[in-house]
Amino acid sequence: MTLSGRDAYRDELTRLAADDTAILCLEADLGGKGHPFQTAHPDRFFNLGIAEGAMVDMAAGLAAGGYKPFVSTFAPFAALRAAESLKLALGYLSAGVTVVAPYAGVSGAWFGTTHHCLEDLAILRSVPGVTIAAPYGEAEMRAVVRDAARSGTPHYIRTGRNARYESLDWSGERPPLVNWEHRGDPADVCLVSVGEEGTRLALAARQDTPGTAHAHLTYLDHPHLTEAAAELSRHHRKFVVVEEHRAQGGAAEALALLLPHCEVTPVSADQSWPAQGGDHEEVMAALGLDLPAVVAAVHRARAGGRPQALSRACAR
Repeated sequence: MTLSGRDAYRDELTRLAADDTAILCLEADLGGKGHPFQTAHPDRFFNLGIAEGAMVDMAAGLAAGGYKPFVSTFAPFAALRAAESLKLALGYLSAGVTVVAPYAGVSGAWFGTTHHCLEDLAILRSVPGVTIAAPYGEAEMRAVVRDAARSGTPHYIRTGRNARYESLDWSGERPPLVNWEHRGDPADVCLVSVGEEGTRLALAARQDTPGTAHAHLTYLDHPHLTEAAAELSRHHRKFVVVEEHRAQGGAAEALALLLPHCEVTPVSADQSWPAQGGDHEEVMAALGLDLPAVVAAVHRARAGGRPQALSRACAR
């Protein structure tokens, strides 16, 4: 059975730790009963409770001592509550800490605004030296975790709650900078998907807009996006970027700056705050982030429409 992103992380880290005694697992009261890492390696599992900043600080010290700490808590508590610790530990100290943040976007759904996180990419992308990944599906998550463990460098890995997806195909040990699910006509619009729900929506939109190109991005920090933008611009000039994040500070805004001669249109969360409950997709729809919004953006881009475009039209 395909695992969710957060379960794939736990399982892969448990496997890696069997051969690498430097790997440690720290959680902020998320372990739950029967955490696989705690079961397999109880002496290397630490539950820090609701002390997210202290958990990151502790992980930085462990990294300085030669360990490979992986820390996990809900995205809003990792990226917002522990923001200062992330800046100093992962940024200033360049500590080899990997932060795995489930419940990103509005995957917390009915838990409300306290458990939503539509700002984490904006925060983490502003901290130099941090590799940022938003894997889609079990295989991508496992590959990103393996890469983080090998590298020993600061990582922030964004995932959802319980959604299970089959990753797109790729060759090699790690997901490519740009994973072309469909290249399409160079003169046509290209969907660019980010994260679990952005990719789910882009794949669904491809069914409703036949022939549309689709490029999936896993790594979202500035160095990786700079290289990805160069590859994207070699194939297309109009892009619709789909992401479960605010437009401000997200991947679409970053790509617009990196692609000044292309048209970049975001499909992202609007500026409202969900005031009613619902499941994940219902809360996304309340924020204007659903399949009709993606399809409409593709049609506007094809027609040369400019509403919501973040960068000027392509030079001819």
